[in-house]
This record gives sequence, C-alpha cells and structure tokens, in this order.
Amino acid sequence: MQIEVFKDLAIIILFAKLFGLLAKKLKAPQVVGEIIAGLIIGPSVLGLVGQSDFISQMAEIGVLLLMFSAGLETDLKDLLKTGPVALVIACAGVGVPLLGGYLLYSGLVLGGFAEVGTTQFYTAIFVGVIMTATSVGITVQALRELGKLKGKIGTLILSAAIIDDVIGIIVLTFVIGMSSSASGGSSNSGALDVIIKTVLFFAFSIGVGFVIYKIFKMIDKKYPHQRRIPILGLCLCFAMSYIAEEFFGIADITGAYVAGIILCNLKDSDYIAEKMDISSYMLFGPVFFASIGLKTEFSNFSSDIVIFSICFVLVALVTKIIGCGGISRLFGYKGKDCLKIGVGMMTRGEVALIVSQKGLAVGLLNSTYFAAVILLIICSSVATPILLKLLYKGEDDDTPAAVPAETAKS
Repeated sequence: MQIEVFKDLAIIILFAKLFGLLAKKLKAPQVVGEIIAGLIIGPSVLGLVGQSDFISQMAEIGVLLLMFSAGLETDLKDLLKTGPVALVIACAGVGVPLLGGYLLYSGLVLGGFAEVGTTQFYTAIFVGVIMTATSVGITVQALRELGKLKGKIGTLILSAAIIDDVIGIIVLTFVIGMSSSASGGSSNSGALDVIIKTVLFFAFSIGVGFVIYKIFKMIDKKYPHQRRIPILGLCLCFAMSYIAEEFFGIADITGAYVAGIILCNLKDSDYIAEKMDISSYMLFGPVFFASIGLKTEFSNFSSDIVIFSICFVLVALVTKIIGCGGISRLFGYKGKDCLKIGVGMMTRGEVALIVSQKGLAVGLLNSTYFAAVILLIICSSVATPILLKLLYKGEDDDTPAAVPAETAKS
C-alpha cells in the first residue's frame, strides 16, 4: 500500500464532513455537500486528491454498506399492508421515468433511436434507470415535519417509495445483465439468459434467505443486542454480494440489498443498522460520495451537457409526478392528493447515486453526466419539502399524538 492513500483519506474525510455539515446548515442533504467536496478536492478543481484503485475499492464497500442498510430499513409489514395500490403506483413511478429518460437521451444525445442491443441503446435505457430511484429518507423527513407521515397519503407514499426502489434495483440488474450479454456478442440469447439468472437468484435468495433468517432469529434470541449479530450481518452482506455477482451475474449491490431485506424483520435489525451506520458515516460513506465528485469531469463540459442536465432534471421530476400522481387517480385520489403522491415520490438521493456509480463502473455511463445526477438530487431535495408544504397548507396535523416521530422508519 502506498503511503499517499493516508493523505488522500485524511483530505477526503475532512472536506466531506465540513461540506456535509455546511449542506445540513443550508437545509440540504449532507450527501450533496460530500459530493461537492469531492468535486472541489478532485482533479477538476484543486487537484488535492486523484482517483486510485484503493479509493475505488473503498467506495465500493461504501456502496454495499449503504444498500445493506437500505434493506435493513425496509419494513415488509408496511409493504404488505398497503397492498396492490402502492405496488401499482411504484410500477408507474418506475415505468414512466424509465421511458422519459430513454426518450431524453435518445433525442438530445443520439439524435434518434439506437438499434436494439447496441451499447448506445442500453445507455439510453440506463439514463431512465437512474430516474427511477426515489429517496425515502428525504420524503419521510418532510412528511414528519408536516405531521403527515402517519396519514393515509403519507403511508402510501412511504410504501410506494420502498417498492419503487426494489423494482428499480431489479431493473438495474436486468439492464446491466443485458448490456454485458450484448457486449459479449450474445445479445440474441442474452435476454433469456439474464431472465433465468435473475429468477434463479431471487429464488435462491428466498430459499436460502428463509433459512438464514431463522438462524439469525435464534442467535438474536440467545444473544440479544450483542455485537456478534451485526458482525454476522456484515458477513452476510459481503457473502450475498459475492454470490450475486460471481454465480448469477447479478450486480453486487443487489446482493447487499437482499441481505438487508433478509434481516429486516429481526428484533435487532435497528441495532445492526446502527452499527453499520458507524462504519458508513465515519469512513466508507464519505469516501463513496466524495469519489463521485472525484470522478465527475468538467474537461468535456459543454453547452450541450448543460442543456442535457437541465432537461434531465425537468424530465426526472415531471415523470414521477405524472406516473405516480396520474395512476393514483385510478384508485379514487383526486386533485391535491394526486399531486401530493407525485411530489412525494420525486425526491432522489443515495440510490440514484449508487445506480449512477454502477453504470460508470460497467461502462454504461460517461462521468460527464454525473453533473446531471448531482443537479437532480439537489433540485429534488430542495423542491420536494417546499411543494409538499404548499400542498398541505391549511390542513390539520393528522399524525396520532401517541406515536412518537422516532418510530417512523426512514
């Protein structure tokens, strides 16, 4: 290991935390500040830190920990309670932005539709995949502050957002698998191969996951709230990540997410998430978010990229409102309620960054387009709380007084 990595880590952690705190003061997500920190210390601005294999590997671990934590924070009981309504809204929240992103990239960048099976075709689809993600945390915080988290609309938005991310990860897995098959020259048989591997992986996850859950439940009962539980959970996270990619050709982040879902109903799931958050918050998270800034290039930044970034943000926001808000009318929601659902689903955060990072790693995305993703996160994070406040203006607080805000998962 070269001694330079210690200097790089010190600079990354210091700047990431300083800018993260500044973003928090400005009422923006801390991850935005950490990304901007990466931009400033990276080759594009100050050049204090350069890209290296070590930083990339640290960032990859950070991605896995974030996805594992996201899985742990998924409430399967809430998903089952909301039933088909949240599922249909989530599907629309994936499908409409996916189509919008594909059409945007095809029209502005390619100047037409690419031939099916080509790299350009999968890149266009991947731009849509980035738009599918919904940031549950930002929406939950906004609804909590308004006293609407436990209301009918709030519960529906939260459940649909969680399902939305699950579907988005499955779509990401499929697109990456198809792209890999196409680049290997087997695009005709690639679709069937990817479908089979995806189905087998989730069948494996359900079967093995049930057994693992029972084992963890016994250990949790015998040794409650002890550090061996999160340590074993971390082992499961890395093991599922390896199995997913090595044996099924599925993205490693999917394996980490599934590992979190397997353990999400344990009594100590919050305790595991808390311990994971220590490593993620202290080291791996800042390195991951800062690495996105490090990889964002301005050398090829042009007026075309600026136009694309602005259109990318507008399409991403509008398609969520149209998809989620529009489909909710089929279930009896009208007027403001439809807008509340659509606006509540339009925030983007960590998952969009993770998807973008994965696209860059497999060659589906050019680093120049990271600027558009960062702009989307900033705009959606600022706009969503403001618009929700305006839509709920004049309505009474319908959060039950007996239920403390801390019980809400975010």
